[in-house]
Amino acid sequence: MNWFAQNISTAIGKKLLMAVTGFGFVGFILMHLAGNLTFYFGKDAFLTYVETLHTLDPIIVVVELVLLALAVIHVSTGTILFFQNRGARTTRYAVDKTAGGRTIGSRTMPYTGFLILLFVILHLSQFHFIDHAVQTPWDAALDTFNNGLFALIYMAAVILVGIHIRHGFWSLFQTLGLNNEKYMPLIQTIGIVIAIGAAVGFFFVPVYIRMVVL
Repeated sequence: MNWFAQNISTAIGKKLLMAVTGFGFVGFILMHLAGNLTFYFGKDAFLTYVETLHTLDPIIVVVELVLLALAVIHVSTGTILFFQNRGARTTRYAVDKTAGGRTIGSRTMPYTGFLILLFVILHLSQFHFIDHAVQTPWDAALDTFNNGLFALIYMAAVILVGIHIRHGFWSLFQTLGLNNEKYMPLIQTIGIVIAIGAAVGFFFVPVYIRMVVL
């Protein structure tokens, strides 16, 4: 335990925590996207997906608690690193000069992360913390995306998620020391595919609802 505490107190240890928790969120985002894609198959398909999740309530509760723990670790660690980096501008981490270079994603990670956090809170209030006896998730989606402002906020937010994932994915391998020159181009390509796939998949849900369903 002392070994663990000593390691996470270092900058590299904190980056490892960010990498591991970030990887967990990438997995969750892909699973969440798979569920949201049922929107394109109509109300019955989507509600069947939701009902299937409800049959797994005990497991879902555990998953939600794990995600909450990951979020607390990721956000708090990221905040600490952000302020530490601001106070040590003369000794930048090697990530600036290696595989990913200085990209929009690398320069804006703390800011996109903060905006994504705000969006997640708003998103949960719109979809998760609803009275399911009064409103189905399908109806909640229609009511929410019928509001043009929120539809735009949602689409902007998922673009930020894509940018965040694009940098975070290859940075995970960088942090773990797996940035072999032979494989890094492939890792970057996979990260780009995941980032674009997630952003596009989520982006067109409100577009589809507004243009086809409503």
